Amino acid sequence: MKTLLILVFFISVCSFAKNTYASSSGNDKAIHLYEKLNLKDKLDKNVFFNGYKAYQKTKGTKKPLLTVIDYSKPSTEKRFFVFDLKREIIVFNTYVSHGVNTGGKKAKKFSNTVDSRKTSLGVFLTDTTYYGSNGYSLKLDGLTPGKNDNARKRYIVVHGADYATERFIKRNGYLGRSWGCPALPASISKKIIDTIKGGSLIYAYG
Repeated sequence: MKTLLILVFFISVCSFAKNTYASSSGNDKAIHLYEKLNLKDKLDKNVFFNGYKAYQKTKGTKKPLLTVIDYSKPSTEKRFFVFDLKREIIVFNTYVSHGVNTGGKKAKKFSNTVDSRKTSLGVFLTDTTYYGSNGYSLKLDGLTPGKNDNARKRYIVVHGADYATERFIKRNGYLGRSWGCPALPASISKKIIDTIKGGSLIYAYG
C-alpha cells in the first residue's frame, strides 16, 4: 500500500511538472514573439498572450497562423493582425470593420444573437471559401459557447468591403460597418482570406 501511494505521488508530481513546464514554455514563446515583433505600440500584451494561449489550447488548427482582432481599439486603427508563429513574422496588419449595431467609431456592444448585426467575440476556426453577396468570403466556426457559436447561423464570414478602407476613414472619420462580419479592405481581402483559410485560428477581443 505504501509503495502504491509513493507511486501515485510520483506520477502526480511528474504530471504537475510537465504541465507547469508546458505552460512556462508557452509563456516564454509568447513573450519572445511579442518582443521580436515589436508589438508594444501596436497590440496590447495581454490581448496577444490570450490569443496565443487560445492557439495552444485549440484542437483542429491546421496552420501555424494566429489572427488577432482587437476590437477595443477604434475602427480608425489597424486592429487586424495575422501572425505566422513558425516564421515569427507579422503577415498582415490592417483595418477591420465591426457590426453596425456594435458601435460607431468604437465597438461597444457584442452579441451572438441571430439578426443582431453585432460583432461576436471569442475564438473562431476558419473553414472554406465561397463567392456570395459580399464577394469572395471565408466561412468561420465559432468555438466559444455563448459568445460566437452561432457564427454559422448568423452567416458571420470574413469578406472584403469598399467601406473598410483608409479612404473611407478620411471621408467619414470612422470605418464603415458590417452586419457583424469582420470586413477587410477589398484590395487585400482575397490575399488575406487565401492565407488564413482552411483551419487557422482567429481570436477576437473586445
